[in-house]
Amino acid sequence: MKLTCEREKLLHAFQTAASVAPVRSPKPILQNLKLEVTAECAMLTGTDLEVGIRIEVPGLEVEVPGNVVLPISRFGSILRESSDEKLDLQNDGQKTIVRGQQSEFQLPSENPDEFPTVTTFEEDKYHELSARFFREIVRRTVFATDNESSRYALGGVLLELTAEGIIAVATDGRRLARQEGPAKSVGGHLSGDTMTIVPSRAMQLLERALGDSEGNIQLAARENDVLVKSDQVTIYSRLVEGRYPKWRDVFPRREDAVKIELSVGPFHAAVRQAAIVTSDQRRGVDFTFGGGKVVLAGHGAEYGESHVELPIAYDGADLEVTLDPHYVSDFLKVLDPEQTFVMELRDPKSAAVCLTDDGYGYVIMPLASN
Repeated sequence: MKLTCEREKLLHAFQTAASVAPVRSPKPILQNLKLEVTAECAMLTGTDLEVGIRIEVPGLEVEVPGNVVLPISRFGSILRESSDEKLDLQNDGQKTIVRGQQSEFQLPSENPDEFPTVTTFEEDKYHELSARFFREIVRRTVFATDNESSRYALGGVLLELTAEGIIAVATDGRRLARQEGPAKSVGGHLSGDTMTIVPSRAMQLLERALGDSEGNIQLAARENDVLVKSDQVTIYSRLVEGRYPKWRDVFPRREDAVKIELSVGPFHAAVRQAAIVTSDQRRGVDFTFGGGKVVLAGHGAEYGESHVELPIAYDGADLEVTLDPHYVSDFLKVLDPEQTFVMELRDPKSAAVCLTDDGYGYVIMPLASN
């Protein structure tokens, strides 16, 4: 194999693919990436056997096609530390030689045939949706997963794929995030009774790998795994095993709830201020809505007290609820500060439900009053 690469483009693809590789593994070859080069294209692959990525590398001038296994730590450092615009790569089966204008590195080379195969996308049934919308799905749900719980299903995002669209749900048992929106079913692709729970790590990789792509992606959910393909990237992930909670039972539809419209930016600022005096022992902030304002009161035995007022367009009777401000902030920070949302409240013991006009919903369970 012999080629010349544009260092920055290879570095970007290399760093994205490298995020899949395990830090430690009984299979040392997994701490490498495989570069497969043909006359038509170059494909970089990485995997930890649970999640895998195939990413096309642009900007390569191929002299001799071939395959090479590249050590993530050493080769990644060469790409980061070099200041050359282009680098020459050559592999003779024994070693890989990397040359810049005033530098040369020789790295030992492993057998490319021993690197695990990462599944390609060859599905004829899938859902097609906007890459931009899928990044929004990840951003608005993955933070609510729970990777520490003994309930493994909570460590992923549930995807429900219907004939009309997609619904993504994440929960840690104390709050629940749900995003729904348009997606086109191709070939009759539906999730049906299968629980498509994608690990949070794979969802985060998808968000990163899709980058600023403005095109569409194809998503195929199978019995035990999921495949997602964009123009340059294919990602494979095993699904999380287990039964997901009946999230519709958690997401209440209450006709008797009071609906209060709030502006994201000012409300988020008030929440952050009220949270200053909270601690792990006293996490709650008391929210009192009424009389044209919301009053936020934090109480910390060790750090003092906070009192923050914010004018709002609600003049009804006082409504009080104690919430974890960090859970409230997690919801607000994935929204545009100029955006508005509706908070539905009923009483101090009932969940607070936050809704936007673009299909996003968020449930926060109340805390015992301070």
